[in-house]
Amino acid sequence: MEAIRRINSSVSFEVVSFVPEWFFQESLPGGVNYFPFDNDVGVVQVTPFLEDLPATVERLKSLVPFRGERIQYLAQHLTKAGSQAVICDIAPMGIAAAKQAGIPSVLIENFTWDWIYEGYLEQEPRLGQFLSSLAAAYDAADFHIQTQPICYKKTCDLSVSPTSRSPRTSRAQVREILGVLPESAMVLVTMGGIEQIYPALKRLVEYENVTFILPGSNSTFARQDNLILLPHHSQFFHPDLVHASDAVVGKLGYSTIAEAFHAGIPYGYVPRNQFRETTPLASFVKEQMGGIEIKGHRFESGDWVDQIEELLQQPRVTRNEKNGAEQIAEFLIRELKIPIQSQQD
Repeated sequence: MEAIRRINSSVSFEVVSFVPEWFFQESLPGGVNYFPFDNDVGVVQVTPFLEDLPATVERLKSLVPFRGERIQYLAQHLTKAGSQAVICDIAPMGIAAAKQAGIPSVLIENFTWDWIYEGYLEQEPRLGQFLSSLAAAYDAADFHIQTQPICYKKTCDLSVSPTSRSPRTSRAQVREILGVLPESAMVLVTMGGIEQIYPALKRLVEYENVTFILPGSNSTFARQDNLILLPHHSQFFHPDLVHASDAVVGKLGYSTIAEAFHAGIPYGYVPRNQFRETTPLASFVKEQMGGIEIKGHRFESGDWVDQIEELLQQPRVTRNEKNGAEQIAEFLIRELKIPIQSQQD
């Protein structure tokens, strides 16, 4: 959305999601109308590293297969909003609603939920009842885009590089606001947008030559020794924090990978061993980025700081390739026939 708006600032978006409204307003100021609607389950998580599969099944039962009245309700909303297309980030309900509304649909993914659920069938066989409905919903998309790192390659209309939001504030400015010297080592510890009480903070304090930034770790901005604790929703745009850092440590997840990739900084990743996405994501980090694995028990105990020097010694990489967001925007501008604004406009 951000990349499309850079090409044509008059394009507006109707965001259908249960993700908090502030996230979209912060990511794309202006031109966003928020419509809270439960359209995706994913995997219910107890913690950033622990899934609740029985709860996932129960939530899926309420949505899949997609019921006619919900699809009709959503399609009517899209029609009233004057929507010309539906872009779905993995969530397939929008594809069905787009068909009902008679407008094109675009699926953007690096995995689909039916593929993820297949990886849990031994633990929770009841997930199998949803696979065919989800696969059929995905197959109905008019355009299919896959973003690197791709977990399961399929025939698609476009394959692009890692896709992320772009930073807005310079590295120097962010560090100045945080009170971190330009030459100081700074490490961002992130759970990918999930609030987290970080254990063993005393271990981090031992590395007084490194400043650790911990979003979602406190109700307000606070500084404790070499730790900077931030609320879940802070004044800092997450991509700005990534690009101002020398390394990232946290849960292995797509958004963090994509932002760290384009920042060219190393990634100390904590795998989610039961999650099927983990293996291809970890391979991408090892092959395409400077990164090291941090075992879950070491992250919990704080012993991962013993690996901090190894992580910071990984080389930074200057990226010349386009962000996948730009590639997708150019594709959609062309295929959906969105006008390109002139420089005068």
